[in-house]
Amino acid sequence: MVSKKVHEALAALVAERDWAQFHTPENLAKSVVIEAGELLECFQWSAEADPNRVREELADVLTYCLLLADRIGADPEQIVLDKLESTRKKYPVDKARGSSTKAAVAAWRFSDETHGNWPVVYVLDDGRDTALARSNRLIDIYVGETLNAVSRMRQHLETPAKQHLRIVRVIIDEKFSKSVCLDLESYLIRMLAGDGAYRVLNRNEGIKDTNYYQREVYRESFWNIFHQLARDGVFTRDVREIENSDLFKLSPFKALTEDQAASVEEIIEGFLTDIERGIENTIVIQGDPGTGKTVVAIYMVKLLVDIKTSTSLEDLDSDSRFSKFFTENNRRLLRDLRIGLVVPQQSLRDSIKKVFKKTAGLQPSMVMTPFDQPSGVLNAKFAAITKELFGSDDVSKTQLDWIQVKSRHQIFFLDAAQSVRPADLPLELLLALVAEARASERYFQLQTQMRVRAGSDFVSYIRDILDPHSLSVPQVRQHFGAYDFRAFDNVEDMRDEIFRRDAQAGLSRLVAGYAWEWKTKRDKDAYDIEIGQTWLRWNSTATDWIASQNSLEEVGSIHTVQGYDLNYVGVIIGLDLRFDPERKRLFIHRDSYFDRKGKENNPALGRSYSDEDLLRFITQIYAVLMTRGIWGTYVYACDPGLREYLKDFVPSTL
Repeated sequence: MVSKKVHEALAALVAERDWAQFHTPENLAKSVVIEAGELLECFQWSAEADPNRVREELADVLTYCLLLADRIGADPEQIVLDKLESTRKKYPVDKARGSSTKAAVAAWRFSDETHGNWPVVYVLDDGRDTALARSNRLIDIYVGETLNAVSRMRQHLETPAKQHLRIVRVIIDEKFSKSVCLDLESYLIRMLAGDGAYRVLNRNEGIKDTNYYQREVYRESFWNIFHQLARDGVFTRDVREIENSDLFKLSPFKALTEDQAASVEEIIEGFLTDIERGIENTIVIQGDPGTGKTVVAIYMVKLLVDIKTSTSLEDLDSDSRFSKFFTENNRRLLRDLRIGLVVPQQSLRDSIKKVFKKTAGLQPSMVMTPFDQPSGVLNAKFAAITKELFGSDDVSKTQLDWIQVKSRHQIFFLDAAQSVRPADLPLELLLALVAEARASERYFQLQTQMRVRAGSDFVSYIRDILDPHSLSVPQVRQHFGAYDFRAFDNVEDMRDEIFRRDAQAGLSRLVAGYAWEWKTKRDKDAYDIEIGQTWLRWNSTATDWIASQNSLEEVGSIHTVQGYDLNYVGVIIGLDLRFDPERKRLFIHRDSYFDRKGKENNPALGRSYSDEDLLRFITQIYAVLMTRGIWGTYVYACDPGLREYLKDFVPSTL
């Protein structure tokens, strides 16, 4: 309210100067406009306005504003308070829309000083109803962190790529430090990418998994934040559903381990150097199951695309170890490069395509088969492709040769011990590829076990158990702490345990070697797998089987799970793999192995596959199956001799 002293002075001025005849609302409003124009002139013609003149002109504006308020009988203080309240109701920050967003942000700035000087996390989206996302119309969303929310919002509102993001949600907690906010930012990005309703606009170079004081305590509060955002309609699925989804597991927004990040940093550095020098390069990355080869491949594609398409550094995280790559020179180097990811496995390829569809900058067409890579369409005529690429039907050529002749730079992710068919690349070719990469100092290894919570020794232990040569068999049973590693004497009991685990944790499945004929391909009412009184069916779909509706009731083959994670896996070892107690070694029964492509010879190359060759493929299949489980691995062997053999190395179920 205007003080009594000011009110009396204004009344005296009006009476003294006989302004009554001019003291009309219209004339006073005109005077406000005139004086406001003179105030504006203070700033238009000088880089530094004269403070004394600014005060004088501002006093004139206020004087006429107060006179106008008095003339219409309004309380100046009350009408200001009423207007502020009206603005807050009309333009709340979490509902700010369109051109009013700037006004809402400006008003929000004055309601609390922490809005301009405190570590916060914010979520921006384009305001469409999440129900639209369920009809394949993705919602654009962006997550960030900052010490000055108001300034950051203004930056985004002036950035063309984010001007359509009309809803702003800011997460403020007086206990959150900068480190907590960085962690929360990464968490929300990962969860939103896995939700499936959004196209996340963030780059992935800032995703972190850094430690800080009381991190686990703060991370417990992230659940509360998630559920509040879910209540607001931001999340469309619950935490378990998201974390068990392929979109989450194959997301380019994963936080890399130290050895993964170090490898990516060195690879990108060498890759860009070779491009600048005009050198064609071949890079090889090797790693056991669960070390994150697929995750690193997807991460690198996203990172390279982000570097290639970056137009502004305004939201670049300077603390990221990859921020140094976001330069104009590197953008120029990558400008004309086409980037693709060649994935041989059909199911994994389709899952990655879904991830690319929902990721800004990536396209499903970037995920290819080896056939797509040279010819542009799926072409089953191997000889025709080879003739087109090399001028003749050279039967010695492989899909590796196709890739090398059609690209200038290649990055290969290898694990020779996961070769499961004769049609896979021969071991000698893979070894030559590794030798070439080593010689050019373009060879890297991933070592940290990211999948199996039993530790890095579990994979080598499984491979030792399944090694056909008795000298390498482990002599002492290893223990893996809380990891649920068990052998079952009854397949029905193992199946019941998988059902219980799926009810508890989700994503628990039965898998098996190809030791039974696939009858249900012809007769949907038949059963494929018969073990005692238990009848089971093979996977009814070849793509995305793990997440399919009937997967819990079915048994997955190697081709449905290679490259995927499961929470718990139950592995049925068929009669294709057996154990000879007298010779104390594993052997195969060829007639019990029903993968025709898995044992056919190659007359064109003069190759025939012996039982010893087939033993290598079959044991590697079971090694892959037995290293899918994050929290537990269960095993049932149909061969009695193999069951007894496994009891020496795998704890039996109680």
